[in-house]
Amino acid sequence: MLRRHAAYAMFLALVAAFWLAPVQAGGQAQSPRPSAKKHLALVGGMLIDGYEVPPIHHAAILIEDTRIVEAGPAADVKIPADATIIDTSGRTMMPGLVEEHAHLNILGHGDYNRWYPWITKNGYVEKVMEISAKQLLNAGITTAADLGGPLKESLSVRDRINKGEISGPHLLVSGPWVTRALGTYPPEMNVMQRLIDTPEQAAQVTEELANAGVNLIKAYVQLTPAHYKAVADAAHKHNLRVHAHVYAEQDVRNALENGVDVLTHVGSAGTAPPYSRQMILDIVNAGRPVVVTAAHRSWVFPDTVAFPERLQDPQLKQDFAVIPGLWEEVQSSLRNFPALAYFARTDREMFFRERGLKQFIDSGAVMGMGTDSGTPMNFHTEALWREIKAHVDMGMSPQRAIMAATRVNARGVLGLADRGTIERGKLADVIVVNGNPLFDIVALSRVEVVVKDGVIYKGGPVKPAGRSPSVQ
Repeated sequence: MLRRHAAYAMFLALVAAFWLAPVQAGGQAQSPRPSAKKHLALVGGMLIDGYEVPPIHHAAILIEDTRIVEAGPAADVKIPADATIIDTSGRTMMPGLVEEHAHLNILGHGDYNRWYPWITKNGYVEKVMEISAKQLLNAGITTAADLGGPLKESLSVRDRINKGEISGPHLLVSGPWVTRALGTYPPEMNVMQRLIDTPEQAAQVTEELANAGVNLIKAYVQLTPAHYKAVADAAHKHNLRVHAHVYAEQDVRNALENGVDVLTHVGSAGTAPPYSRQMILDIVNAGRPVVVTAAHRSWVFPDTVAFPERLQDPQLKQDFAVIPGLWEEVQSSLRNFPALAYFARTDREMFFRERGLKQFIDSGAVMGMGTDSGTPMNFHTEALWREIKAHVDMGMSPQRAIMAATRVNARGVLGLADRGTIERGKLADVIVVNGNPLFDIVALSRVEVVVKDGVIYKGGPVKPAGRSPSVQ
């Protein structure tokens, strides 16, 4: 009896398996069909594709899942019937911006000695980084390098963005920088630094950071040629690029000649006098990318003197509302901003700023774009367009400046070949700005649509395909 019941149960199981299995014509079982691909089309606007070529007018971009599958004149781009359409008429479509030098653990507060004890005591470090990440994405930045932060929180925020738990750009993190001096920072900042003495220690710390999962290495201050070489050699074994914090000409040369991949600050357009002709020539001939971070003192300060109301931007107040007392703390720190220690040398920087930036623009150096965003009054919401504007004001063409903040930053600076341009096969990171940035670069401050990985994070408006695109 038991044997008959067992046989009957097996028969029922086989019948169920047969009827539940997907079946092709002819009775052949097949694997479940993959889910339908999602299509998104941006239609009607001018297209700047990230190359130094004329823009395409009345263009369209077709995205399938996370990749661009077609881009060109709208009349030539076939849009599937199931596509979601964003009408970009009267606006400009372009690659998502890339920020080479952000600091997500600060939001424009004026005094590090107040800020870091405050966020550490209250347990706000990671929450602050979440706010920064969202601000960067809303500003049209779809990829960012965070150059200096606590290791645990940096990795956590990056990974949570990748999982879709929080909004933010594709994030590359260095974690703590490698340095021979802690500087005058408060002790709460020690988690952002790895203090070393010998080149061997520099290599060991670099190895530890690489094994922890960072995306790049930041070399900080008082490093000798041997230290730079040790860091670079260790990083390159893991295919990680090294970004060096350099100002004085000898430090620039030491980094250049010992394997550093990216020269950041390089005088910050005023902190140091212009470099020697030979120094500039050697940088250009090496093809080594420079990221000047020009605006964060020598342009932001006078711009704020001229219009201090920018410190009360309602968008900042809205963004900061998620942390009790954050808005008030930042406002309090900036109440007497001309007296802040951070701006003590601004008069000197303003004196040298034009020559400091033009020396690279006029030489034809490979120039990326980074901002030191998050530093005092240098808000993530606007730092990159202000940096780009400073370059344009000093003689860089708008198109070259846009290329620096997209294609050059992605590929030449960060080594990311899958983004930075609008073309078939590239990552679907696209923004739409109100206006023509080739005519008025400040149009980059008016980001109305942000698409990252084929997902709309900001703006629209959208309509299903099958109807003529129009703004709702």
